[in-house]
Amino acid sequence: MPDFCTDNFKGERARLFPVLAETSKEGRTLSIILSCLENVQEFGRSLLSDLGVSVGVRTRIETYTEVVFTKKANEKALRPDGLIKVENGKRTWVALVEAKVGKAELTAEQLEAYLDIAKQNGIDALITISNQFAPLPSHHPVSLGAHARKKATLFHWSWMYILTEAKLLLDNRDVSDRDQQILLNEMVRFLTHDSAGVKSFDQMPASWGDVVSKLHAGGTLSANSDETKEIVGSWHQESRDLSLILSRQLATSVEIKVPRKHAADPTERVKADVKKLIEDKCVYTTHNVPDAASPLEVCVDFRSRSIVISMKLKAPGDRKTTKARINWLLKQLQKAEDDTILIRFYWPGRASHTQFTLKDLREDITPAIDGKQGMTVSSFDIVMVKDCGARLGQRRNFIVDIENAVPTFYKGVGQYLRVWQAAAPKLREEKTEASDVDTKALREEADKAALERGS
Repeated sequence: MPDFCTDNFKGERARLFPVLAETSKEGRTLSIILSCLENVQEFGRSLLSDLGVSVGVRTRIETYTEVVFTKKANEKALRPDGLIKVENGKRTWVALVEAKVGKAELTAEQLEAYLDIAKQNGIDALITISNQFAPLPSHHPVSLGAHARKKATLFHWSWMYILTEAKLLLDNRDVSDRDQQILLNEMVRFLTHDSAGVKSFDQMPASWGDVVSKLHAGGTLSANSDETKEIVGSWHQESRDLSLILSRQLATSVEIKVPRKHAADPTERVKADVKKLIEDKCVYTTHNVPDAASPLEVCVDFRSRSIVISMKLKAPGDRKTTKARINWLLKQLQKAEDDTILIRFYWPGRASHTQFTLKDLREDITPAIDGKQGMTVSSFDIVMVKDCGARLGQRRNFIVDIENAVPTFYKGVGQYLRVWQAAAPKLREEKTEASDVDTKALREEADKAALERGS
């Protein structure tokens, strides 16, 4: 790949107050974002660090719009929406930026064309921005062949991700400069206006209703069908939007838990989730909430047309009986709704798990212990089941229901759960002085033990 040369392109420095035509909604929106990325240090660092790009005190960032590259006469003129240039000493990292707003979506043909430009001009990456969602910046909502991806590194940001990152910085007062804080807040005001074209993931695909009905009736799906892959892809987008919603609600970054193998290869994640959908008739997602007792697990069960949300807790080691361990858990669930929560008990060895409603346990824990004499519960699942009925198959209502159910569970249950932690060891009364454990004291103790063995 040739080195990037500034003589090979022309572009306008990104403006905070763009002068692009009113019809260029994408260009105007992107210009404001790029200008803030360049001039609000913490914002630029936050976005670029997710791409593996280091941004330090001496880093220089330049951003451009209306980018045109030198092309041969017989080649089609292509104009990427923007360009980001990051200089760290002698090292330079450059990325093209292509943005879509509103309902406009990225296409494989367009991405391949920009990846060609990147390769021809020594550009490291292509960043796309749209209202489509991806679990990680290194994953992409548009499927491309391996050959195209080798031309340059491909990243994706959703507009809601950009908005969320800015909101977290503001909520946590992480922007040290007051003027930059004002700039970032104005950017948030702009992005949240209807005219900016930024929106959440608000509906499942057209095939959603038929798939829900088919699986609920006991039918099966084909692993190779476009319909199945579309459902999984849409679920991945909604999972990401859900993590961003939680992030904004909690003022901390909530990430989707993705196995290392799947993080490295997005196609493996799709294959694995397609397999689970076919075999289990469910789709799953797991969210890591910082400092929470355990990951937040979400399952959409097509057989029962329900949404299942849960967290796991290991039983406390300092409580020796099942009764004491249950009471320890119940104290943490005082604000949970009786009629929506189930507690699943896991027992040692091969014993099957048991399950009781929170309401029943609050009234009497005896049934949970009966038949388990001599055994002590080892862990718990705290579960909320939302029975959606026909609404699960409705493209928009499903989104409304799941985006209400998950925060509701966290509000009533998740935020109150605490991991059991062993108490710090205490000094023994007879060992409170250093002289109590010096060599003389240890020798006397050993001699005493030897005499006791011989008597």
